[in-house]
Amino acid sequence: MGRQLTQRVRFADPGVVVVRTGPLPPVADDAVLVASCVSAISAGTEMLVYRGQMPAQMAVDSTIGALAGTFSYPLSYGYAAVGRIIACGDKVTKWRSGQLVFAFQPHASHFLVQPDDLMAVPDGVSAESAAFLPNMETAVSFVMDARPVIGEQTIVFGQGIVGLLTTMLLADMSPGKLVTVDASPLRRKWSLTLGAHVALDPFSAEYPAQLHDSLPDGADLAVELSGNPDALDLAVDAVGYGGRVVIGSWYGTKPVTLNLGGAFHRNHIQLISSQVSTLGPQWRGRWTKDRRFALAWQLLARHNPARLISHRFPIERAPEAYALLDQHSAETVQVILTYETN
Repeated sequence: MGRQLTQRVRFADPGVVVVRTGPLPPVADDAVLVASCVSAISAGTEMLVYRGQMPAQMAVDSTIGALAGTFSYPLSYGYAAVGRIIACGDKVTKWRSGQLVFAFQPHASHFLVQPDDLMAVPDGVSAESAAFLPNMETAVSFVMDARPVIGEQTIVFGQGIVGLLTTMLLADMSPGKLVTVDASPLRRKWSLTLGAHVALDPFSAEYPAQLHDSLPDGADLAVELSGNPDALDLAVDAVGYGGRVVIGSWYGTKPVTLNLGGAFHRNHIQLISSQVSTLGPQWRGRWTKDRRFALAWQLLARHNPARLISHRFPIERAPEAYALLDQHSAETVQVILTYETN
């Protein structure tokens, strides 16, 4: 089974990440032991945890067994682990050793999991691309809730990894104009590569004029994915009469001051919340989580998002990875942790 120790990332306090070492857990009759290959760091939610900006008594994720509990320190977190099965309990019949699988698990070199909480990585999807599954499912969810129409004028605020994947999917839907907004030159460049027509810097003095030139009548649809509460005002200002603003950002404990005293009411602008943990009520008649996952896997195979990985850190250097995201996020796209578990 290889080495007999496991490593796990722990958020000890705000701004403090440690890597704990301990013995491999025993494999129960109904459980599966997985050795991780890679896990993806969420630069949105995980940085809120890193910075202590999560509501302390809020459930981490009541829909995922491995993320039970609340956002109180110390805690393990992360939800994009890909690895190979190295042992199955005597009662497990669905899985076999050697299979490449995905699980919503915190960052760890090994994890013990119930069989029903695993997903097989399809042929044609690499381990690194499979680590993008949660972000791709999130992007699919945002696009579904946005209901884009062919030929619409669309603007996406925030080109972190979820923003880039959302831009990629919107580009496939033949928008009339697809504009992205992000302060990072690296991410703006990637958004153009993935199909945006124009990429703007919101802190540039030329931004207002560039936005007007790109969308002279305002956008039909804005998607706010920056994680910055100030961007929500920019999104409202960017849409025209009858425009829609989809809010996919989660701001944690950061306060949101929204200016609704201007053209918001007269222009009949809609604010639409979107979050991936559950399906929106309008989709529950025909869609299920499994159907949405199946679509996300197809999109991972088609688009190969592993090309968006900008940094790879072995788990031993996890504190460096989080410090990079905290202090130099504009230089990153997707940061992953790697594991030597063979």
